[in-house]
Amino acid sequence: MEIFLDTADIDDIELYKDFIDGVTTNPSLAAKSGAKDFEGLIKKICKTVSGPVSAEVVSETYDGMLAEGKRLAKIHSAVCVKLPCTFDGLRVCKALSADGISTNLTLCFSPTQGLLAAKCGATYVSPFIGRLDDIGHDGMALIEELVDVFDVHGYETKVLAASVRNLQHVIQSAMIGAGAITMPPKILAQCFDHPLTTKGLEIFAKDWKGRK
Repeated sequence: MEIFLDTADIDDIELYKDFIDGVTTNPSLAAKSGAKDFEGLIKKICKTVSGPVSAEVVSETYDGMLAEGKRLAKIHSAVCVKLPCTFDGLRVCKALSADGISTNLTLCFSPTQGLLAAKCGATYVSPFIGRLDDIGHDGMALIEELVDVFDVHGYETKVLAASVRNLQHVIQSAMIGAGAITMPPKILAQCFDHPLTTKGLEIFAKDWKGRK
């Protein structure tokens, strides 16, 4: 399973670059980073990591998203154009995919959206687990449904678990067979830790210091 860091913070990307396969960004994360030059930021991220970097369009029309997607793709070969799971977003996905440009269909909340994304040639489709959980739905059920649909029909599109809120989301996504997952730095940081590891190290250190 590919692990992506969901951030636009260069310091966090530098810190975790040995453990991640790429980066996902969005307009909100870019705004929080304080970056004024979005394309410059994407270029810098692409030079920091060796894998895909999802850069999201902000246009809302077909023509606008298509032009913006082509412009983003020219920034670096690692750019994966992030598009919304909408009628026009899917049309743009099909056009960009036909040109060999990687795409990530985001804000996916149903199996039908994911199926259409796969049929349009999406490289990744990003179901938002946490946001579904927030409204009383089972986000992990959507991951499982998409994995099953893609496997049954042989689609190469990868299910990229997104809107990850806790370690259970990470574990369950891996067990279900999601091809990728993206998580914020605070969740990735938790993956390294366990209280018994900390306690064990403290015991080892205490015993070593107390030796005769």
